[in-house]
Amino acid sequence: MQKTVKKAEKGRSGFAVMAGLIGMIRPLLPVMTLAILMGCIGNLMASFLTVLGGYGLLAAAGFFSGSLKTVFGLIIVFAVLRGVLRYAEQASNHYIAFKLLAQIRHKVFAALRRLCPAKLDGSEKGNLISVITSDIELLEVFYAHTISPIAIAVLTSGFMVWFIGRLHPALGVLAAVCYLLVGAVIPIWNGKRGGDSGQRYRDSFGALNTVVLDNLYGLDEILQYGLQEQRLSEMRERTGALEEENRTLKNGETAQRVATDGVILFAGVLMAAAAAGLAGRGALLPGEAVIAVIAMMSSFGPAAALSALSNNLHHTLASGNRVLSILEEEPLVEDVTDGAGQFGGDIVCDGVSFSYDRQKEVLSNFSRTFAENKIHGILGKSGCGKSTLLKLLMRFYETDAGSIRYGDTPVGEIRTAALRQRVSYVTQETFLFGDTIENNIKVAKEDAGRDEVIAAAKKAAIHEFIMSLPNGYDTKLAELGDSVSGGERQRIGLARAFLHDGSMIFLDEPTSNIDSLNEGIILRSLEREKQNKTILLVSHRKSTMGIVDDMAAM
Repeated sequence: MQKTVKKAEKGRSGFAVMAGLIGMIRPLLPVMTLAILMGCIGNLMASFLTVLGGYGLLAAAGFFSGSLKTVFGLIIVFAVLRGVLRYAEQASNHYIAFKLLAQIRHKVFAALRRLCPAKLDGSEKGNLISVITSDIELLEVFYAHTISPIAIAVLTSGFMVWFIGRLHPALGVLAAVCYLLVGAVIPIWNGKRGGDSGQRYRDSFGALNTVVLDNLYGLDEILQYGLQEQRLSEMRERTGALEEENRTLKNGETAQRVATDGVILFAGVLMAAAAAGLAGRGALLPGEAVIAVIAMMSSFGPAAALSALSNNLHHTLASGNRVLSILEEEPLVEDVTDGAGQFGGDIVCDGVSFSYDRQKEVLSNFSRTFAENKIHGILGKSGCGKSTLLKLLMRFYETDAGSIRYGDTPVGEIRTAALRQRVSYVTQETFLFGDTIENNIKVAKEDAGRDEVIAAAKKAAIHEFIMSLPNGYDTKLAELGDSVSGGERQRIGLARAFLHDGSMIFLDEPTSNIDSLNEGIILRSLEREKQNKTILLVSHRKSTMGIVDDMAAM
């Protein structure tokens, strides 16, 4: 089976990314519609504040017969309503944005649960952290400050084209062309220039996160072996690449601002010349010519906002692309939800072959039967495929060739939840949460009582160490479990396996960080546990194989 993850193409167009992000708005469409309506009315009122001022001046000069009192009354009403509507529009947009960000985070974590554990087996964790934190956070700009402004710009510009066109059709056409240049042509031009830079910037940001995360995890080794300069050099290189992409984007922003301001200024001059020409020929009253110029120059706000949006849109669409790629990524192995819930018997590997991403084979035509209710040892050097075999037995990956069966049931026909429930699997690296020792052990069985936890800890030879701590089982571990040694971390992992009490126990190098005395205690506990349990013990140490009933050399 092909194990290359099927990802959405990184090069999907900006319109495709926007369509994917906009599709998530459906449940909140009424709120979005209300926000757009309030934004349109508010922006038109802002534009007409200037237009009304023009009418007031014309009325004072005798070019307009309307009442000054009415004009100034409308100015006050429009000014107050503009503020209220602007606040309401922004409140609605941010409500939509934060509601959607919460939903997107939920979807991303649901996708990661579906993609894991294979996703985290070889993924750049720093880059993944960047996606689920900063990339999702950046989508707030899209939902709160992009969708509504686009709709508002289209609708308000259309209304202003109609208003100016009523004064004279030619002026309406001129206004439409100018709005299109500022609100569409310049943003599209700027988007095409900077789209790739935006994607490269987000990718560089994720790569820098990975380097920083590696340096934090490996700080002890970096100091021990004097690798500070080497690691700093790599960070400088990554930071330099990020800064270079940022500089490219900033240059694009400058070019966009210059182009937008230039077009708006030229549009004003052109509208003034056209209106003056029409007024000179008698096709337009002088007062109407003044109003046409004021109306257009006061209404560029929404269109100019679209032009400015294209600057942040590079980052936003690149982030959206990365988030959508996670959501659309297909897992290497689909969970079985309607398979067999009951299974048992010998574990049979028949001609199993496997390689990661079609590279060098890790397992080749491996055949072995692991009899039920016995302890089986799997001995071999690093890289021979011992750990990979356990992952295949857990169905983290599918085999390239051959089959794995539990009794008569192929592993691919067993309900995934049932398989995980029946197997206690201890990996080489035990992750510890920033919680109490008891709660860290109870990860394997949340409703376990203190007595059960203590019994499991004793089997894992960790009870005496826990009791030596000031708060015993209530001792809170530091972030990532850095307050305990590698051996103690490993024994907490073993305690979880004993507490889980599955009918099968898979142990991947369970005593590699443990001294011989504690190793002996743990092995004796395993020997006592073998009744009614099938235990697979993977190790590169022959001393660990002393308790096994059957050993396979790899």
